[in-house]
Amino acid sequence: MGNTFGKIFRITTYGESHGPAIGAVIDGCPAGLAVDEEFIAHQMERRRPGQSAIVTQRKEADAVEILSGVFENKTTGMPIHLMIRNDDAKSADYAHLADTFRPSHADYTYHAKYGHRDYRGGGRSSARETAARVAAGAFASMLLHHFNIDITAFVSQVGPIAIDPLDPNLDLSSIDNNVVRCPDATAAEAMEELIRQVRKEGDTIGGRISCLITGVPVGLGEPVFDKLQADLAAAMMGIQAVKGFEYGSGFGAITMRGSEHNDAFVKSEDKIATATNFSGGIQGGISNGMPIYFNVAFKPVATIVAAQATINTSGEETSVAGKGRHDPCVVPRAVPIVEAMAALTLADHLLRQEAYKHLKI
Repeated sequence: MGNTFGKIFRITTYGESHGPAIGAVIDGCPAGLAVDEEFIAHQMERRRPGQSAIVTQRKEADAVEILSGVFENKTTGMPIHLMIRNDDAKSADYAHLADTFRPSHADYTYHAKYGHRDYRGGGRSSARETAARVAAGAFASMLLHHFNIDITAFVSQVGPIAIDPLDPNLDLSSIDNNVVRCPDATAAEAMEELIRQVRKEGDTIGGRISCLITGVPVGLGEPVFDKLQADLAAAMMGIQAVKGFEYGSGFGAITMRGSEHNDAFVKSEDKIATATNFSGGIQGGISNGMPIYFNVAFKPVATIVAAQATINTSGEETSVAGKGRHDPCVVPRAVPIVEAMAALTLADHLLRQEAYKHLKI
């Protein structure tokens, strides 16, 4: 349970960090979608471990094998099976964790819930699982491209170093020009230096990813329990290490008055738009045609080099120190994960809306 996301455009992910493979099965993808394998590979490369000196040095090719659901470079409407092999797992680095609970990891909760857990690299709780989401999200993005919906995520904060994600002068085409994936070159240099320093100290640090979605038509989302912002929040909060989500004005709305915060409707060419966009492109749980924007907060990675006090499975006090290969800061590699989960959410809601159109009497 809990391994499937979506209602019409659905994905189920499988596999563990140190198992033979991880992957995803997509169900509900329309037939006839042209499959761009170069785009899939590009998205996987952006998430791949070992891509720079400031990320985990685990070496994985992260090549996606399409085992079903695609014929002659087009989807068939059948389930699409995507598999990614694990080639560089070093399970011996985790043998000392068989009977020990790491602070702020899922070790204890998995043990308490299931009574048996795969401690190698965190098993199913590892962010290694998100490679499958990025692969599946690439298919969702290819579908959205047909409707001119674009999703762009970027790093807007590492520790105390932050940029204004709404700055109109940001060049979002430059996001991949640096290893941090921040569109401000000066801030990116400072962020990279901070991550390097934190790594030297054997510690980790958190950050923020901002996301902008354009081209979303009016009408995506449901009025009560499946509000578009609620499903986006669930998608983001389901990513490992995420601690917070805000869209539109977010927590900044607390200090505003209604007279400041209300988005006045205006006529823009042949469409209805709003003069401001504190709503973040969503009103009443339904997209209003304006750009959707949100922020996602990531905690510092829980694995650190320094020894930490903890408890073992027998309830005895002990200590544990981090081994293996880990990211000192997750946000540079999490950018394509945020994009993938946003794409999966929107693709699902887009297909739901298309179903409404066909059902209208």
